[in-house]
Amino acid sequence: MNMTDADVTSFLEFIRSRFHYDFTGYAQASLRRRLTRVAEKFGCANLAAMYELLTRRPELFEIVVPDLTVPVSEMFRDPSFFRALRERVLPYLATFPILRIWVAGCSTGEELYSLAIVLAEERLLDRAIIYATDINPRALQAAEAGIYDLARVADFTRQYQRTGARESLSHYYHADDKAVVFDRGLRRRVLFCEHSLATDGVFAEVQLVICRNVLIYFGPELQERALGLFTDALCTFGFLGLGPRETLAFSARRTAFREFEAETRWYKRS
Repeated sequence: MNMTDADVTSFLEFIRSRFHYDFTGYAQASLRRRLTRVAEKFGCANLAAMYELLTRRPELFEIVVPDLTVPVSEMFRDPSFFRALRERVLPYLATFPILRIWVAGCSTGEELYSLAIVLAEERLLDRAIIYATDINPRALQAAEAGIYDLARVADFTRQYQRTGARESLSHYYHADDKAVVFDRGLRRRVLFCEHSLATDGVFAEVQLVICRNVLIYFGPELQERALGLFTDALCTFGFLGLGPRETLAFSARRTAFREFEAETRWYKRS
């Protein structure tokens, strides 16, 4: 599908003005691929046809959002990250009487439940308030439900066992022949909220921010905006955890942090 810069700009401005979602700062190459897939899904030859379709049937935008926001996640992704959380980060955070945590871009909740399990095993879940945010309301609904395909559990379990696990993963869910449902107790301290890193602001002071494999989809300006939000939200000596391909090395915000666990992308607020 031919897609000029003007086509993309016009379509994204339409989305921003009509639906209040701002994708203008997303990395262009991956965004163009996703826009192409969206148009093809609806049988549209170009973005002009998508514009006409969404103008006539705005309710379809709820179906478009997941394709643009890449709601892909898994439990205990990069187990070394969660081992470092357990063994190195949480001993510091345990000194706070109340632990406020922001999981930004929580998607369908797999990493949120990974975090909650580690907190529970380190006896910190009852002292935590966790803000789980995402731009995609359907992803948030899935996260709150905590239901995942049974076929994925073997991988979840292997990764969990490499984090210094203190239990069997099956301790935390109920299963049938198709799906697993994670214990509601894991989300008893979680507040699920819609939030856009592109347009919304800081809503609380926190001691821990986890935002993994989100910034890789952003262009430089939007990356900087998101990192600014995390910097402003974190208290002194709070922690920021990023994905394995994400770094503060080229950000103007790097001076506000020091590398705490370089290999696992843990940073500590100065």
